[in-house]
Amino acid sequence: MRVSGALAPLVIAVLGLALSLGVERLLKPRVAPLRKRPRASFALHAGIWFGLFSGLLLLLGRPWFAVAIGIAALLLVVLVSNAKAKSLREPFVFQDYEYFTDALRHPRLYIPFLGWGKAIAAALGFGAALAIGLWLEAVPDDRWLWSGQLGAIAGLATLSVALLVGGNRARLVPTFDPQHDLHRLGLLASLWCYARAEREELVLCSPFDFIGAPAGEPRPHLVAVQSESFFDPRPLFAGIRSDVLGEFDALKRSAFAHGKLRVPAWGANTVRSEFAFLSAIEASRLGVHRFNPYRKLVGNGIASLASHLKRLGYRTVCVHPYAASFYGRNKVMPALGFDAFIDIRSFAGSERCGPYIGDEALARHVCELVTNADEPIFIYVITMENHGPLHLETATADDVRALYDATPPPGCEDLTIYLRHLRNADRMLATLRETLARLDRPASLCWFGDHVPIMAEAYEALGAPAGDTEYLLWNNVTQPAVAATITMEVDQLALRWLAGVGLSVGSSIDGIRATAISHT
Repeated sequence: MRVSGALAPLVIAVLGLALSLGVERLLKPRVAPLRKRPRASFALHAGIWFGLFSGLLLLLGRPWFAVAIGIAALLLVVLVSNAKAKSLREPFVFQDYEYFTDALRHPRLYIPFLGWGKAIAAALGFGAALAIGLWLEAVPDDRWLWSGQLGAIAGLATLSVALLVGGNRARLVPTFDPQHDLHRLGLLASLWCYARAEREELVLCSPFDFIGAPAGEPRPHLVAVQSESFFDPRPLFAGIRSDVLGEFDALKRSAFAHGKLRVPAWGANTVRSEFAFLSAIEASRLGVHRFNPYRKLVGNGIASLASHLKRLGYRTVCVHPYAASFYGRNKVMPALGFDAFIDIRSFAGSERCGPYIGDEALARHVCELVTNADEPIFIYVITMENHGPLHLETATADDVRALYDATPPPGCEDLTIYLRHLRNADRMLATLRETLARLDRPASLCWFGDHVPIMAEAYEALGAPAGDTEYLLWNNVTQPAVAATITMEVDQLALRWLAGVGLSVGSSIDGIRATAISHT
């Protein structure tokens, strides 16, 4: 019997709900069976689906087409989540939705990890579905009748609101472990919970609110380099030439501290490490904002390393040879206390190494800034050369001869490309050291990696690293007899650096951090 009137869209909506649950089962890692999830999570899932379907039906007037578009959108999120989980060891979360607009503005940074084939197929499939849906399914005559589609839309919208209110009232509490929450709650319910958590007020105090100003002059020039994907890969394969990081090894011996750095990111999400360094706030205190602290937190006026140094009379400059709008840094950096933000526009004509401005060109720019500074200056450098996707570049036989003492196993092409860029990062370090050593005034260098690179095939062949990066802290004035080897969290690094150059007074570092937490 043919179903017509308002009942037809309702039946199709329920079938679409069943399809949405089936698509969800394609997630990796897998979600828990429906019977093992909280009932409120199903209410949220169903409420979101019925709301999406009723909106599409109101717009399109074609119920089957509305289902197809809704399922296609859900399938795209599943594909993106699976690609992210494979590359970054973390599934899709609500705070990632900006990936979709960023992928349009910076396709090279994102689409290759989904796969150009899948991306093109998805675009063609969506276009074909759009054309076929509009052609094959006619808009029924009862579209604007309460006895037809309009009544069905009103009923579905009401049901959607009731389910969402009921599901939300249960106040499912996310752990902010994305894999655990995805498995326990399902995709749509976990997205809802993360979105709700982002709207909740979070009051934070930074340790930089509680650091006193030291007396005495001159203040040292300070250069911090957040080196893209910098870590020591030599333990992965003994055949990597030791001199790939020869300057880094030499500088460690004269540094006042160096060691492993624990960072809250794997393979990407640079801003997690970046914010931790600049704010000295532990990721565990950020709640849902740990996934992208630049989205909501920075606008609240959080004290930072830059704002602290600005109070001490420093000129504060951020240098990043890429688009200023990426991660919203054009708005974030001034809010964090930087006087100037130098982006890709200042590097016109500079040589590139691969698709990005090379580290050596960047080093020359930084050296010019610090050499010409008449007042104490703090320069925060965010490099780009070693940014992936590495597999879009080509490794040559000359690279293998220059970077290895032994032939690497198959699957290490990305590692070879990474080492080529890593050697340039090491040369950048040498250029900065030489410049700072020639200065008449004291100067200090902080160098650290934001996360390990994405090299899935190389890790499969050689074993994956733990995820820690490297750091060193060096002065051009005092050289310790023995450098302190300390493993620390990235949110501790700036405080340790200030203490090492005499710019932190009063309580101990641990005391400052404890004070910040107690005032939150």
